[in-house]
Amino acid sequence: MELRTLRVFVAVAEEESFTRAAARLLVAQPAVSQQIRSLERELGEQLFERTPRRVRLTEAGRVLLPLASRTLAAAQEVTAEFTARAGLLTGTLSLGTVDGVEHTRLPDLLGEFHRLHPGVAVDLADGRSAELLARVEEGSLDAAVLALPEQPLRQHLCATVLLEDEIAAVVPARSPLAARSTVPVEMLTGRTLITYGADSGLRTRLRTAFDVAALDLTTRYATNDVALHVALVKAGIGIALSARTDRALADDADVVALPLHPPVTYQKALVWRGVPQVSRQLKAFLTILRADR
Repeated sequence: MELRTLRVFVAVAEEESFTRAAARLLVAQPAVSQQIRSLERELGEQLFERTPRRVRLTEAGRVLLPLASRTLAAAQEVTAEFTARAGLLTGTLSLGTVDGVEHTRLPDLLGEFHRLHPGVAVDLADGRSAELLARVEEGSLDAAVLALPEQPLRQHLCATVLLEDEIAAVVPARSPLAARSTVPVEMLTGRTLITYGADSGLRTRLRTAFDVAALDLTTRYATNDVALHVALVKAGIGIALSARTDRALADDADVVALPLHPPVTYQKALVWRGVPQVSRQLKAFLTILRADR
């Protein structure tokens, strides 16, 4: 039994098709069929139920799949170990990112990472903080840069803060409010507010700030697109409550972003799982992160 044969088996199982598996492996379909028949003869059991439209795993196939996947993963780990010992790290680093990470140290850190480890591909996935945190916990992401939630992270999660940010009141430059240094949250009652949707962690932070001040947070326009926040402010609809460092607010002379009083702050941090052991790619990235402090 060869690793190549197990790769073919896993591809057919995941694609549920000999044709799609062949395309994924960049080989001819007859070669895939031949490998599967050879494996079935060797194991003495049929691994797939073949129908005109799809193939399905038999009971024997379902037993083999996790074993084959673990075997291939172990072989890849061996290869990565000795490639790293030779001084060339390969593989993929999967990072999640929320909007606004360009204002953090992440671009510079990735630049240094690329210079030191050009053989590693970096897969960047966009998303909301809660979604990315869940993906880090389940292991589909190595790490993510996200807005830290108000409640403490679970014990097995680690974090390093990359940016301290705050929510600002965005008003037209011609508004009388634009001359102020801060905007008390009490001044926002009774006004048309534009801010994030209920699925955003920043909306939760705003609601907490309003609750502390015994005020109602009544949002008339809810969107997570800060560029749309700005456009609605320019249209004279109301006041936006937006992340101060968002790129949509940069160099726009038609609006002014003012800190709230009391301030509503939050942190963007790199979050990763401390257990089980982190991947070699993430370990190399964390080494650069710690050296950059």
